[in-house]
Amino acid sequence: MTPDDFFRYAKENGASMVDLKFTDLLGTWQHCTFPIETWDESTFVDGVGFDGSSVRGWQAINVSDMVAVPDPSTAAIDPFFDEPTVSIIANIVDPETREDYSRDPRHVARKADAYLKESGIADVCYIGPEPEFFVFDQVRYEQTQNRGFYEIDSVEGQWNTARFEEPNLGYKPSYKGGYFPVSPTDTYHNLRTEMTLQLQKVGITVEAHHHEVGTGGQAEIDMKFEPLLQMADHFMWFKYIIKNVAKNHGKTVTFMPKPIFEDNGSGMHTHLSLWKDGQPLFAGDGYAGLSDMALHGIGGLLKHARAVLAFAAPTANSYRRLVPGYEAPVNLAMSKRNRSASVRIPMYVNSPKAKRLEFRCPDPSSNGYLMFSAILMAVLDGIENEIDPGEPLDRDIYEMTQVELDETAKTPTDLEEALDALDEDHAFLTKGDVFTDDLIETWIEYKMENEVLPLRLRPHPHEFFLYYDS
Repeated sequence: MTPDDFFRYAKENGASMVDLKFTDLLGTWQHCTFPIETWDESTFVDGVGFDGSSVRGWQAINVSDMVAVPDPSTAAIDPFFDEPTVSIIANIVDPETREDYSRDPRHVARKADAYLKESGIADVCYIGPEPEFFVFDQVRYEQTQNRGFYEIDSVEGQWNTARFEEPNLGYKPSYKGGYFPVSPTDTYHNLRTEMTLQLQKVGITVEAHHHEVGTGGQAEIDMKFEPLLQMADHFMWFKYIIKNVAKNHGKTVTFMPKPIFEDNGSGMHTHLSLWKDGQPLFAGDGYAGLSDMALHGIGGLLKHARAVLAFAAPTANSYRRLVPGYEAPVNLAMSKRNRSASVRIPMYVNSPKAKRLEFRCPDPSSNGYLMFSAILMAVLDGIENEIDPGEPLDRDIYEMTQVELDETAKTPTDLEEALDALDEDHAFLTKGDVFTDDLIETWIEYKMENEVLPLRLRPHPHEFFLYYDS
């Protein structure tokens, strides 16, 4: 879509406003709205100014001016504003040098795409994520010097079987018992369908939606694979639409990986394949029907997985999910069917076009631009260096001895461990200047100062249970 196409599109849809969106370092959309008559073709070259010092992880106050340049190809009608409004995603540039901003996550994804093409290995990376989330009726939380608590509630919560509901009909998914039930146990079918229809309106193809394993309203809506940058843009739309549809129904959605104790968390299994000249590159005669290229790519992903998880499982809460016993993929190994392995090769369809890897460690709290790019860079490093993925983990982990389990590499146990891994192992990310040292250092510093250290300072409620009478 050209600027002319943009204005024609806006006119055809009766839009009087344009909403400019961009993504901060951590993966949250920021926006500013303009009367459409204040824009012309030059806006798509000159951009619009904003304060970069007020965006998380970006500029210092003495160099705060930044420019957002709208990308006309991303235009879509926003489904939630009363007045017809065209939404458009921007790239961020420096106002003086006019260079792309190195901490703009979308710029990282654009560079990852370019690096892939320049490598000659492939010309497109397809990404297909499976985001999970919880739909709650209420959430309350607080942290002060003398008080710290959270409380969530859901009409579907197994803990509410005795609640007075006038009447309580008892259809509550049990803990770990929410996978694929029909109504009346699944009470959110219509809500997920509305979410799906709204996603389709902005150009996202949905493959399926269903209730997930957890009680308390856990859901999954799967998007059909798309090229990396387009999928990262659509993942931003995904979160925005899911949250706002829920809000319109008096519900609240969280993509927090582990909001419920002793039940499954929310992951985002991410499928990846490489293609060149319209042909898939991952099908072959090797293990699970994979090509040598695919196996080497898995080798690179497994080698660098602990560092990749600093972007793919980027919160302290992510590591409440990555623990044994809740279908979480804590073993850094590949398998064609074992869901406890971090890299699975789906075997549903044997078509060469469907051959792909599935990285099961990521969760939906991530910034898709950074996460998808980091996964791709690890895969490319494996291909370039012909990294052996090791033996597959096809056995049931519950039948393995502790010695055997200890021989399998594991995901980090907390966010600090993942950040340390990123600090020690990031040369594969900086190839082609896809990730800059500045962005990686800023990410580690921000996460340590704003998440790891503050959590370390605060007493946990369970500590009172354990130690108050010591």
